[in-house]
Amino acid sequence: MNQDGSNQERLTHNEASDGGPAWSPDGKKIAFSSEREGHVEIYVMDPDGSNPQRLTRTLTGGKDSAGPNWSPDGKRIVFASNRDRDISDQAENRELYDIYAMDSDGSNVTRLTYSGGFGSDNPDWSPDGNQIAIDSRPDPNANREIYLMGADGSNVRRLTNTRFESSHAVWSPDGKRIAFQSNRDGNMGIYVMDADGFHVQRITNTPIGQSLNPVWSPDGKQIAFGSTRDGNMQIYVVSSDGSDLRRLTSNTARDAHPDW
Repeated sequence: MNQDGSNQERLTHNEASDGGPAWSPDGKKIAFSSEREGHVEIYVMDPDGSNPQRLTRTLTGGKDSAGPNWSPDGKRIVFASNRDRDISDQAENRELYDIYAMDSDGSNVTRLTYSGGFGSDNPDWSPDGNQIAIDSRPDPNANREIYLMGADGSNVRRLTNTRFESSHAVWSPDGKRIAFQSNRDGNMGIYVMDADGFHVQRITNTPIGQSLNPVWSPDGKQIAFGSTRDGNMQIYVVSSDGSDLRRLTSNTARDAHPDW
């Protein structure tokens, strides 16, 4: 759809769930997750929805690969997967994800995290290509918090440290700030902090419902997100300082996971 919510167009047509779209840096491809072949795998397609190609082949019952995000040069895709985890006695498989990277054609898969505990998820590559933001829950008594690591999985360091959940971190286009979701003030809302974890600012005020999955506009002036503040999960956009909130979608279905 257009950035004002107009001209909405359906890109995928199947009975399975498709979600988590991510534009390639050159705008020529969209990576996404899909259950179309039985469990969640990562695919790419052209911007008009044509030419879908499967990139991951987890090929093990109950194991998935999801949440793709492109490197700034478009050559690599980082994602989360439980492909190397023992999930036989776990009801919530996604808690056991680790972070992987692969070439944009699906080859050369590299495991980046060995999280232990309850895994890592939701990777996002920094604009300079040197760092990846993730969220992780190191043990069952811990909250999910945001971490940074090198693009090769080294030098992991924690950015948030609260008694509440912080997750789904996304870098601003200039690499100076990170938007994320947290329930530190009650319901889940959208926040922005400096890339070193300081100067946290609340962007949304959601007394009813939740606001989730933030994503920056290319110029860094706006943040789009999904929210249930008016009932159904719909797409909204707000200025990066929290002003000028606008609703973009209005229908009886669920709209979520925007990407600019």
